[in-house]
Amino acid sequence: MSTEQQVISTPSQSILNDRWDVVISNTIVKTGLGFGVGVLASVIAFKRRAFPVWLGVGFGLGRGYAEGDAVFRSNAGLRTVKA
Repeated sequence: MSTEQQVISTPSQSILNDRWDVVISNTIVKTGLGFGVGVLASVIAFKRRAFPVWLGVGFGLGRGYAEGDAVFRSNAGLRTVKA
């Protein structure tokens, strides 16, 4: 017989995990969108220079950080969808 330990998460721990999941996924999406816009701007308007790509990535990371900060500072926690 093998003994298995069961991990029991507390409600506060699950809320924190849910918040981190939202923040990380949101930051990845915003950074990807910034990268895409930067590549388009680089190809179309700036003769394939690198600075629009880095600028877009920076804006994406900044938005992800700002929204993550708002998620952790809010009293309500995660956004909810009302059915």
